[in-house]
Amino acid sequence: MEIPEGPLQWVYYPMTLLLVILDAAVPAAPSEFMVIGGGTLLANGELILPLVFLAVMLGSWLGDLLLFLLFQRGINTWLNRYSWGRRIDRGVTLALSKAGESSTYAAVVAARFIPGGRTAAVAASGLADVPFKPFLLASAAGSALWATWMIGLGFAAGRVSAFPFWVNVLIGTGVGIVVGSVIAMVIGFRRRHSGRSALPVRESAANPVPDLGAE
Repeated sequence: MEIPEGPLQWVYYPMTLLLVILDAAVPAAPSEFMVIGGGTLLANGELILPLVFLAVMLGSWLGDLLLFLLFQRGINTWLNRYSWGRRIDRGVTLALSKAGESSTYAAVVAARFIPGGRTAAVAASGLADVPFKPFLLASAAGSALWATWMIGLGFAAGRVSAFPFWVNVLIGTGVGIVVGSVIAMVIGFRRRHSGRSALPVRESAANPVPDLGAE
């Protein structure tokens, strides 16, 4: 395998790893652009595929693990000190109380394809005390699929078009948003028509779990 020349790749790998980790808790982090851009650079022979995949997949997995542990250890208690934090915590808790066990594990895999969905699904899993090992397996599977999909978008855009680099990144990002919107609609439809029971949600004095059965 021929190793591309130039310093770009040695900056890209650690930066992408860091941004994808941060993207778990801060969805505004531009990790999608970095990942899709990596695929486009791969199409031009400027990066090494195994290293790109490893940086993206490992970043996604480590970011999930960090956010899961934060919510499992009670970061929602800290959030409840602030009005904006209480709104976030109530929204996550209410969403979780409506989700069944199988849909929660599926969401760890599928929600990362939806803008902002990764954060909500991982936080909900931590709040619900989802067993650690199954969560790790679901996160690893989702991270591998997401890495393959996003890198593939950039690679395909770089291969099939003669546009500049930044245009190919925007094309890949646009396709990803469209697909993510479709996935969001499918998940929403399935949850509305699902009769599965909800996972247990930890109740706190600052943020009690709503009684959805009450009229």
